[in-house]
Amino acid sequence: MLKAIPRSSLLALAATALLLGGCAEVSLLSYGAKKLNSRGSDPEITNASISDIDRGAPKLGSPYQVNGIWYYPKADPTYSETGIASWYGEPFHGRKTANGATYNMYHMTAAHKTLPLPTDVRVTNLENGRSVIVTVNDRGPFAHSRIIDLSYRAAQLLDMVQKGTAKVRVEVINSDGFGDTRIAAKPETPESERNNVAAAPRAEVQSASLAPPSGAKIAAAPRVETLPAPAPTPAPAAADVAAASAPAGEQQLVSLQPVGSSEIFIQAGAFIDYNNANILSARLSSLGPTKVSQVLVNGQDFYRVRVGPVGDINEADRVLSSLIDTGHHDARIIIE
Repeated sequence: MLKAIPRSSLLALAATALLLGGCAEVSLLSYGAKKLNSRGSDPEITNASISDIDRGAPKLGSPYQVNGIWYYPKADPTYSETGIASWYGEPFHGRKTANGATYNMYHMTAAHKTLPLPTDVRVTNLENGRSVIVTVNDRGPFAHSRIIDLSYRAAQLLDMVQKGTAKVRVEVINSDGFGDTRIAAKPETPESERNNVAAAPRAEVQSASLAPPSGAKIAAAPRVETLPAPAPTPAPAAADVAAASAPAGEQQLVSLQPVGSSEIFIQAGAFIDYNNANILSARLSSLGPTKVSQVLVNGQDFYRVRVGPVGDINEADRVLSSLIDTGHHDARIIIE
């Protein structure tokens, strides 16, 4: 489990954001807090549907910079990305998010660096197949190695509270006030990002009936598991839940998605010129195994440079930090 950031560090990050362009668009209330309430129980856990969540005001925001990294908010109805998720809890419970919503750690919400606020996304834990829908209504996480920061409730249902992180896939479902948001087969790459890291490819996930965990009860709907109520401990087990994919107003339930084995890579860059990719691959060989692979994005061939696979998330964090320290600010962790 990740430790909560000290208050002094949060204040420093907030000061940085306020001094730079787009500062009004940034809320730093969503980085890695891992604390439950002081009573050690979950008195406010509910099975709130999407319609019950404080979604806040529709907001995109200007580009902003945190810790030397620039982030560019944009509407992307085709967004589908793999990476590492973290979660945040009590220190921010009841505070305002980046679009004016009130953060409730027991509701199904999340923070994301660039998606429009609010946006509904499906988050699938690639380690156990659990899948939920959450509403992104905050900015973060501002650890460059994480792609989404989940509420305590969402992390609980994905069974990642104890570990603190999980390998996940994040897919846009809908976004308030930002046009058509049906998921397309392939993400678009803006012209300004042609030389940046290409999106990680993903295998198409087909729904299928799966055997439930040992001892679990089966709900009436297929591919759905009903989990036992949480014990009153600082890190309770997942509670009876509502279907994340259910229509508003209906109970939500955790759905199960078929997932296979996956590996962690760090993508250092993507190039149109194969020679440039090969040169970078050779330079990075001291960090671990490297490879250059070809991918077609919007009719254009790119050559991706990746380090890995690495053994675990801690090793991935170390390699990513080394890449960023040497100027590869677009490097990111991906899961395949």
